[in-house]
Amino acid sequence: MPLTMAQGMKRLGTPIAALLGVALVALIATSWLINRDALRKAVEAQIRDVTGLELSVTGAIDISLLPASYISFHDVGLKGGGTSDPALRVDVLTANLRLLPLLLQRFEIADLTLLRPRIHVSLKPDGESNWTPFIRTIARTMKPGADNQVSFSEIRIQDGVLNYEDAATHATEQFDDIDLSLAWPSISRSFAATGQFDWRGERVDGSISFSDFVAALSGDRSGLKARIASAPLKLAFDGSVANRTSPMMEGILTIDSPSLRSALRWTGQPQPGSGGFGRFALKARANVVGASIALTNVNVELDGNAAEGVMTYANNGRQTLQATLAADALDFTPYISTFRLLASGARDWNRQLFDLNGLSTTDLDMRLSAARLTVGPSKLGRTAIGASLRNGTLALSVGEAQVYGGIAKGSFGIARADTVADVKAQFQFADVDLQACASELFGINKLSGRGTINVSLVASGSSPFGLAQSLDGSATVTGHDGAIAGFNAEQLLKRLERRPLSGGGNFRSGSTPYDNLTIAVKFADGVATAEDIRVEGPAAKITMTGTASVPTREYDMKGVASLNSASGFELPFVVQGPWDDPLIFPDPESLIRRSPASAPLLDMLKDRKAGDAVRSAIERITGTGKRPPPAESPTAENAKEGAKSN
Repeated sequence: MPLTMAQGMKRLGTPIAALLGVALVALIATSWLINRDALRKAVEAQIRDVTGLELSVTGAIDISLLPASYISFHDVGLKGGGTSDPALRVDVLTANLRLLPLLLQRFEIADLTLLRPRIHVSLKPDGESNWTPFIRTIARTMKPGADNQVSFSEIRIQDGVLNYEDAATHATEQFDDIDLSLAWPSISRSFAATGQFDWRGERVDGSISFSDFVAALSGDRSGLKARIASAPLKLAFDGSVANRTSPMMEGILTIDSPSLRSALRWTGQPQPGSGGFGRFALKARANVVGASIALTNVNVELDGNAAEGVMTYANNGRQTLQATLAADALDFTPYISTFRLLASGARDWNRQLFDLNGLSTTDLDMRLSAARLTVGPSKLGRTAIGASLRNGTLALSVGEAQVYGGIAKGSFGIARADTVADVKAQFQFADVDLQACASELFGINKLSGRGTINVSLVASGSSPFGLAQSLDGSATVTGHDGAIAGFNAEQLLKRLERRPLSGGGNFRSGSTPYDNLTIAVKFADGVATAEDIRVEGPAAKITMTGTASVPTREYDMKGVASLNSASGFELPFVVQGPWDDPLIFPDPESLIRRSPASAPLLDMLKDRKAGDAVRSAIERITGTGKRPPPAESPTAENAKEGAKSN
């Protein structure tokens, strides 16, 4: 008769229960009959065969078969390669045993747990380390057909510490609170490790996997995937790795950081300047050979600027970065804040000392092109820039830039001498809008028209003010079809021609148009001396001489304005005061001499008795006199009298 399901399960369960009973009895018997010394020696031998490290146990040894099968070693040191110092110290090393082999009196490790291990990695100048014997043994025992092929399924590390030192560079690092799980390849050829650790105050999540672990250990090619994620930086690599003569990696590299400045600070790299270097992202195909990285198909983004191209980086005792990048639009405004020339909200030069440390840590060679470029208030069209940094000397070259409606090209260099910057600049602005160019570059907003500017300057100082004090060189400006704001030379000359003593008047309104403008100045120790300044307009012309102080940003100049009429009326004048708002007033003596009624007064000045009265009258007529000082209060007079009596 057919059996019911319940009857079938009952008949099947009986032999299974009997089998489990036999296994339990065998396990209990094994726990009584087991040779604990043989177990300990077998476990130590397997660890030595797999890792190549000798166990040195100074603490207690715990063995358990029920309910769990394991052996624990306390205060363990593991060393290899004939070294005296252990490469690994562990508070508690626990080897979990496989159950079925244990019933047959065979001792096989299923997995290992390392509690509070202290790992020491020392890299020698020849490239090998104290862990080289361990790696060679792993590669030898895991090769197909190897004698005594033994492996673990997993190694777990809890609350570990890793210390690293490089004998060649004397670099040291420490990784704390390490919690890792290493999936050891007992059957498959792959290897994976995942976990967390603390490094330089940040918690880091990481994972790494090899598609062919044996090949990777032997230096042959193997697939590699690696991920690192922390608050300052995320990094991922997906490609292959080999290590025949030197480490080689090839694959896709991606880097992402909310703040490149914070990431550089975290990794111990120098931070450039104080502006910009925020959001950063990079994706490229990487080819790593030793300490050199070549990046192709680069897509990089920094502070909202996106570019494409190629990059190479090397760190052979000194960091070197080379790049050729192209972008649609770039904004350099965040970076020039570091080199602010003028003090904020003032007319004085910035006196804050330069930070030149960034010029001494990295070598740079960069070619950058952009369809649009923004530098502070300046908007540039298509621009090609080259930057080179070698041994603390920075050189910038502008091959061609569309700016201010014209073309600019030139070079700019900074050489560091201790805390002092030696600066050289040579630029040409051809057929540019003079109003925009002169206002943004020199702070002069009185000039309009189109023209060409040539500048060749050298300076040395530890701040923008120091550079202004030592400025040497020359500058020329040629312009056409523009105007000089601040006064109307034609109207002023015609009025003063009719009435030389027409009073102070308003000499600071209107503008003077010109057909041709020529300015040539020489700089020496921060003082600009006019060599040739001519303004030729349709109705008047102007010539000027004098100086302008760069440190104080003030004029001290004289000029002559004349009408292009039959009379040829000429008027000397003076320009004094700050660059952005100078005072322009006519020469009073010239006006008086042109007045028949007042000219004899000048002769009377020779008479000392009448001189003061005549001078006072002239100043009232021409409006050039100084205001009298305010009358002193009675309190002030009494104080003076008291001082005299004392």
